[in-house]
Amino acid sequence: MITTLLAVAAQAAARLASPAAETATLRALDQALFDAVAPGDPHRLWDRTLTPDAIYVDENGDVMSRAAFLKELKPLPAGASGNIKISEYRAVFHGDTALVWQRADESETYHGVALKAQYLLTESWRREAGAWKLAMVHAYVVAVDPPAVPLPAATLADYAGAYRLGDLSYTIRMEGDHLTGQQSGGMARPLLAEIKDVLFVAGRPRVRMIFQRDAQGRVTGFIDRREGEDLAWTRAP
Repeated sequence: MITTLLAVAAQAAARLASPAAETATLRALDQALFDAVAPGDPHRLWDRTLTPDAIYVDENGDVMSRAAFLKELKPLPAGASGNIKISEYRAVFHGDTALVWQRADESETYHGVALKAQYLLTESWRREAGAWKLAMVHAYVVAVDPPAVPLPAATLADYAGAYRLGDLSYTIRMEGDHLTGQQSGGMARPLLAEIKDVLFVAGRPRVRMIFQRDAQGRVTGFIDRREGEDLAWTRAP
């Protein structure tokens, strides 16, 4: 009995004797899954790779069963082409389970217009009968700053002032030809314009400052919008 147990343990250890080789195998599988999305019929590879109880959480937050995901998985429509390439990949192994983190870059041409996006994905893989099966995926789009546009100095000066939200304060200052914003207890950060009356802080693409004006065009405050939720700051006298 002891000899048998030792033999089984040795075989299990041998299967994962080279994490680097197993990582390379999983990376190749993931890249093949990406390659199967755009052209032809992608279901064949995904169908045999997903576990029966697989869960896929897409970049919009939709949680899909295996069947629902396969139903949504369709080739790109006419006028669109592209590919997704893995740029970073890491895997951690626990017996016959692998936990994966990866970064993938998408390049797409949509009716002649070049588009790019980057995704972070976490995955759970299980080895069943000697083959890796994908049990769970969570995809996340990496948000990026919008293009900044120049605004006239007079327009920038409209935003300068002190603002209040409950017991919090936020101060916007003109610093030469640009603005900085500083919340109470925080550090001053440059403010950039997406369009007139919509500002953002570089490196915080999930947040927008949408300025409000009265009937005479004077700035009365701004909406701090993040993840669809609004915080209303009012301009202090």
